[in-house]
Amino acid sequence: SRTVDGTAVDTEKGTVQVQVTFEGDKISAVRMLQQPNHPQTTAAVPKLVAETLEAQSADIDTVSGATITSDGYKESLQAAIDAKG
Repeated sequence: SRTVDGTAVDTEKGTVQVQVTFEGDKISAVRMLQQPNHPQTTAAVPKLVAETLEAQSADIDTVSGATITSDGYKESLQAAIDAKG
C-alpha cells in the first residue's frame, strides 16, 4: 500500500487536509490530517470518506450543511490522487 498526503486547504472554517491510502490503484482508506473543530465537520467527515471509498475518486457529493469543509476535502483529496500519479 502507498500513503499520500493531500494539500492543506485553508477554508473559512479552518484547514482541511486528507491522507489517502492506496492499494494498487484503489483508494483503501482516507484519514483526516487536519480538519476544522466544528460539529458539522465532525458529522460530515464519515460521509465524505464513505463516498470517496465508493466512488474511488474526488467526484463526490457535497455534504449538506458542510459545504466549505466538503469543498476543502475534495480539493485535498484530488491533490492526493494527482500526487499518486
